[in-house]
Amino acid sequence: MTTAHAGIARWHAYMQQGGDPELLAALLAEDAVFHSPVVHTPQAGKAIVMAYLVAAAKVLGNDRFRYVRELIDGDEAMLEFVTEIDGIAINGVDIIHFDGDGRIADFKVMVRPLKAINKVWETMAAQLQSATAKPA
Repeated sequence: MTTAHAGIARWHAYMQQGGDPELLAALLAEDAVFHSPVVHTPQAGKAIVMAYLVAAAKVLGNDRFRYVRELIDGDEAMLEFVTEIDGIAINGVDIIHFDGDGRIADFKVMVRPLKAINKVWETMAAQLQSATAKPA
């Protein structure tokens, strides 16, 4: 079994359990990098990558979310997904690179069509803002 096969099994467990941050923390490398479909610069570091992936699990991981295709080669994986938010069909791809310890080192998300990107941007921004809001 390649590092990607083991890592993808852990990723699927994370998604199936509703985005449990403890499972994700064990899955991410300390120097992980996240590439958003709407943020120009890569987001580096375990804490920021966790924030994005936990928010994505909440926003995208609804009862319509499912992976429809999976390609794995060595320490690389590509997972195509479909979901729907507010009646907008979303089609996307997670491109994941695993380090030698089987942890996620690099995670890139691509989304189509444009209407879907706009909806993901809107809902992710709201989720990230809500997650970082401090009580008064």
